[in-house]
Amino acid sequence: MLIYSMGVSVDGFIANREGAFDWTVPSDELFRFHLAQVRELGGYLLGRRLYETMLVWETDPSLRDGEARSAFADVWCAIPKVVFSRTLDSVQGNARLAEGSVAEEVAEALETTDKDVSIGGAGLAAAAIELGLVDELRMFRHPVLVGGGTPFLPPVTEDIALDLIETRTFGSRVIYERYGRARDGSD
Repeated sequence: MLIYSMGVSVDGFIANREGAFDWTVPSDELFRFHLAQVRELGGYLLGRRLYETMLVWETDPSLRDGEARSAFADVWCAIPKVVFSRTLDSVQGNARLAEGSVAEEVAEALETTDKDVSIGGAGLAAAAIELGLVDELRMFRHPVLVGGGTPFLPPVTEDIALDLIETRTFGSRVIYERYGRARDGSD
């Protein structure tokens, strides 16, 4: 299954007009939840900006300043990653640059593991959504309005029916919403 999961503002943005997303810093409770989800992944496809943002988990030892953070760094480093970039010549760690199309790379990632695969970065996820490849959307809705910026979801040309699978409210007032593509016969 291909999953698209990101922190999002109430008005649907993953970053504000200046590209900032500091309002998505997770509480300890939410961080542990993210850790549990990332542990379940068999691969990650990501765009250049998300790759560069997450690279610190592989390169900055100061981020390992606690049991959960150290565990996250270990899990993140171990996940095979495919990076989509027009500007990078190389990547580090357990990552490689994408050589095929989004559809080809998604198919290969799913074929090489019996676990779920995640896709991240708004532009890359938009391409996968447009191709009908994303099976689940997972939003961590933060209690903030940012009024513009990078949207979580692209505009779509046809309705995509979804089933609400799960919700959870964290102590930090972040609401987790998990949606799957509607099954045949769903209302």
